[in-house]
Amino acid sequence: MRLVADIFLLLGAVFCCLGALGLVRMPDVYTRIQTATKAATLGALAFLIGAGILHPDWWTKLVVIAGLILLTNPVGSSTISRALYIAGVRPWHVPGSDDCTPLLDSQQDKP
Repeated sequence: MRLVADIFLLLGAVFCCLGALGLVRMPDVYTRIQTATKAATLGALAFLIGAGILHPDWWTKLVVIAGLILLTNPVGSSTISRALYIAGVRPWHVPGSDDCTPLLDSQQDKP
């Protein structure tokens, strides 16, 4: 059982490290929020499963903590993203990569 618990703890550490890497590598605040939220959620859940395997008497507390993480992380990240959008922070855009521009140009040419 110790090996399985160590695998889950290692998996949680990997997800958290990937989330930290995503915070550094992503171009704008919206993708950073998404990266951090997904990685923190998966990493924390893997940590909790590993801790639950190591200490079976903690399962009820760990399930409550996991439920709170699953409830608050997505709600918090979407609320922060919405507040940033309302405040005027626009998503990152690569010039010339908008797929709708040719369609709009062709529709403007019609009489």
